[in-house]
Amino acid sequence: MPSSTHVTRERVNSYGSISAEIYDIDKPYFALPDTRFHLERFNGFGRPILEPACGSGRTLVPFLQAGLDMTGFDSSADMLDRCRTRCAEAGFAPHLSAQRCEDFAYDRRFGAILIPVGSFTLIDDFAVAMDVLRRFHAHLEPGGVVVLDIQGLNFLASTGAKDRRRWTAPDGDLLTLEGDRVSTNWLRQKAEMSYRYERWRGGVLVESQIDLLSQRYWGLEEFGLALEAAGFTDVTVCGGYDRSRGPRESDRVWTFEAVRPA
Repeated sequence: MPSSTHVTRERVNSYGSISAEIYDIDKPYFALPDTRFHLERFNGFGRPILEPACGSGRTLVPFLQAGLDMTGFDSSADMLDRCRTRCAEAGFAPHLSAQRCEDFAYDRRFGAILIPVGSFTLIDDFAVAMDVLRRFHAHLEPGGVVVLDIQGLNFLASTGAKDRRRWTAPDGDLLTLEGDRVSTNWLRQKAEMSYRYERWRGGVLVESQIDLLSQRYWGLEEFGLALEAAGFTDVTVCGGYDRSRGPRESDRVWTFEAVRPA
């Protein structure tokens, strides 16, 4: 029997301690193409930027290193702990807070709001997602921009094989992941995955966590209309982190940008 087992069956999009640790190992700075893409977009940007769902700082730290004024929040305490540590190691102490996209609040406005790599799909209810877009609008300065990476409906169509991976942590522990899709709701454009995370030490299972990931995927025209309905204008979209072209069916990510009118 494991010496410490912590199984949570109601952890929906919450990212516990093992998943946060794996996230840093699996996705170090600049491992994904989105960071350089967004840094290029905000090069020389002189206004404050907010990153909802900032996680452990995979985007936030490189933005700070580039001299940008970046603030972040996340609903996962484990992710935020790792983010604070990574920021401190890089010599920064940004304002970070434990908040949710559904009800976050600041007493100031931002020049930009950035959500990279599809984190917006973790808002798995359409009505809630619309409320969040309106909240983004309210927290932007006049003329401010929102930039969101969105995963399209092609993800919903993929049934997906079992997701089984493993990593070796810096302390030598073996970390494993096993994921299964547990439901697909075509009407609500939503898919749910169950992930079991385990920590092994010396061949002995010492910790186990179960998290549920629930995502709502978007149609291309649908998301553009959603931004407009939330009050944004000048909506543009590109595909595959390539500003020279529009979206394609094969793209894993579409990047939308829209403006809060002055």
